[in-house]
Amino acid sequence: MSSANDSLLALRQAVKSKSSITYSNGSETTSSLASATHLVLSPTLSLPKSAPTRLRKPGATSTDSSANAQDFFSVEAVYLAWLLRDASGAEYMKQARENGLAVGFVSVTERKSVVDWLEGRIGDLASIVPLVSESTTPPGTPPQLRFASALPSTLSIKGADTSTSPTKRRYVTDSADIEVVKKIKQNEVELRDRNTVLRGIKPNNFSNVRTTYAEKLKKLKEAGKGGAAAAATAATPDPKLHPRKAKNQYPIIMISSSPTALITMHNVKRFLQESVFEPSQDARARAAAEGNARPEDLIAIYRKRTTIDPSGREMESNSRYFIVDSTEALAKFGADAWDRVVCVMTTGQVWQFRPYKWADPKTLFHHVKGFYVSWTNDPPNPKIKDWNVTELKIDPHRRHVDKSVVAHFWKTLDTWTATNKPWLYHG
Repeated sequence: MSSANDSLLALRQAVKSKSSITYSNGSETTSSLASATHLVLSPTLSLPKSAPTRLRKPGATSTDSSANAQDFFSVEAVYLAWLLRDASGAEYMKQARENGLAVGFVSVTERKSVVDWLEGRIGDLASIVPLVSESTTPPGTPPQLRFASALPSTLSIKGADTSTSPTKRRYVTDSADIEVVKKIKQNEVELRDRNTVLRGIKPNNFSNVRTTYAEKLKKLKEAGKGGAAAAATAATPDPKLHPRKAKNQYPIIMISSSPTALITMHNVKRFLQESVFEPSQDARARAAAEGNARPEDLIAIYRKRTTIDPSGREMESNSRYFIVDSTEALAKFGADAWDRVVCVMTTGQVWQFRPYKWADPKTLFHHVKGFYVSWTNDPPNPKIKDWNVTELKIDPHRRHVDKSVVAHFWKTLDTWTATNKPWLYHG
């Protein structure tokens, strides 16, 4: 097939020249590509849309589209890749199926390179099989140069009569030579040096990294200022302000007020302070037997820590936390109470957050550390999939593992507090 009769080149020429491409079903023009049988590129040229092109499908090795049409994309498939060049991947595949190309359409990953070739932005594609020359030269024979006239039978020899010289011959390019040059160009490798290989095609933009760390850097700077202010206060303590300042630094933990929650105001103190889980109903019955029918709405717990000083001595200290299960109890701490909340325990019920400062779970757990408390044998809860919470699994029967669960809770909470609210962290 010559270049003049090639459907792929004809389609490329129509796209590059921005010609109007219409559809017909053989006898009349139609507006639907699905019902058409031909693509009309010009008044004198129309292509059967099912005809194979020279664009080979991935994985195929055939070089003859007429003998192995299944190995090549059809005219319709190539045209659809260009027609839907701006459509999303899903929309492109949907419309390809609606046009009858359930398989055999140009893949989403190859679409851009095919469109670039059709619009003339790139030279050649490796998946396009070169045109077969119409030359009568047997295969394997090197191409011969052809001239408009034969060589003269007599040549001018030195010393002979030079008054009459042969007419200068004009070279005429042969179509076989053109195809050979095309094949050579397809196999050419562009020479590059170490500078051209490292040159990218688009600039790198790291603004998203700066945005991500801007807030964290701001908090670290504020924490540094707070530490300097605390050091200055310690150097010159004010007996009136010091107790109030210390009181405002105690972190607050909020738990769910649901009666079905595993951690309630009845058993939270023993769980977080003594690392022992006691079922809520058992803790309530024990408190009632001791004369405490109703739990307090605000509980203070002390977390014991053991540290080693530079001299190697062990030192024990207690960190104080407040536990509440309602916004009414939280209001007792003043207007800045939510600034001191470091943790919210949830059972996965959205109604728990309605009276909170941030009712949306995704927003809430951006400002506080979230823990989802459940049994170890409970199935996954799909509601918390998009929440920024850590799952806290409690074993229904094995009490000896409670200590590791509580240790994991405190370690996770310490890490979050030191990063996000360092003024409340007592490391």
